[in-house]
Amino acid sequence: MTLSQAALTQPNNHLWSVANYHHMVEAGILSDCHVELLQGKIVDRTPEGPLHTHSGEGTAQFLRQHLQGQTWIREAHPITLNTSKPEPDLAIVRLPWSQYRQRHPDPSEVYWLIEISDSSIAIDSGYKLKIYTSAGIPEYWIVNLRKQQVSVYRQPESEHYRSVETYQDGELTPLAFPTLRVSVSLLLAQEV
Repeated sequence: MTLSQAALTQPNNHLWSVANYHHMVEAGILSDCHVELLQGKIVDRTPEGPLHTHSGEGTAQFLRQHLQGQTWIREAHPITLNTSKPEPDLAIVRLPWSQYRQRHPDPSEVYWLIEISDSSIAIDSGYKLKIYTSAGIPEYWIVNLRKQQVSVYRQPESEHYRSVETYQDGELTPLAFPTLRVSVSLLLAQEV
């Protein structure tokens, strides 16, 4: 098979830059789409089920109460990475909030990220894990509602995290806030 024949049978995907993605958003091209930019690809976001929403809202409320004045909690809003514009379920970012008026937070402003996974576990533990590691996000939690466990990723190094721990109960303490205790049962939407 010649090179030109191979090109015809295996078309290349067009990879979008963050700047191109911003232009599409500003032009309204993506206004009716529930998507995010992951490694240059525009990817559909998985719709949330009630348990996903309950977990995210409960965790956000808890973090706002306990970290008030220390950080800003963003729910399902973009952060800007090199070739990606993901919208993590929760992004715990540096203050002041006013600095995000004209732009979204970058990796240096992120304390840690939380993804709530029900039907999105493949993306959260695949694409997003690689993206967050490569960007140097210091801590990443995946709340796996199906398996009822939380995976905590720390110490990013190239394309993987050196530290990975999984919890089904107990409390978690984020690196950036060593006095904060977050209940695993709250994250898993088991607390009422």
